[in-house]
Amino acid sequence: MKKKIIGRKDKASFPELDLKDVNIKMDTGAYTSAIHCRKISTKNKGGREVLVFTLLDPSHSQYNEREFSTDKFFKKRIKNSFGGSEKRFVIETVIRIFDKKYPIELSLSERGAMRFPILIGRRFLMKKFMVDPAKYDLSYKKTKAQNKIT
Repeated sequence: MKKKIIGRKDKASFPELDLKDVNIKMDTGAYTSAIHCRKISTKNKGGREVLVFTLLDPSHSQYNEREFSTDKFFKKRIKNSFGGSEKRFVIETVIRIFDKKYPIELSLSERGAMRFPILIGRRFLMKKFMVDPAKYDLSYKKTKAQNKIT
């Protein structure tokens, strides 16, 4: 399979999380992808453990205070950007980029002070994409151009 070129930043949609055209940044230094969340906890619903969280924060244009829950999660030790490691919840969801859906694992992290609410790590990029740091919004521009034609 030929790898598609992706820029250092882009916009992607996460249909299961009700996010459309949200800013993402490719982070080849990170293995796992991450999304900014708040109020992360587990609850017992109907006899099973579910992860409950709120995406983004009030300063983000797509913040809607909606509480999400999923039973497709696990905990994983992840190295943070400061060299330490911490246990984080990881959810399984879907990303739509270049007008195609892919499964993706996202670690939940408090990233409020960061410019990009979502980082895309090597695990997702491998075997699918090559990052060209001189380019940006390749998927977003292509999708917009296709939507004008149809």
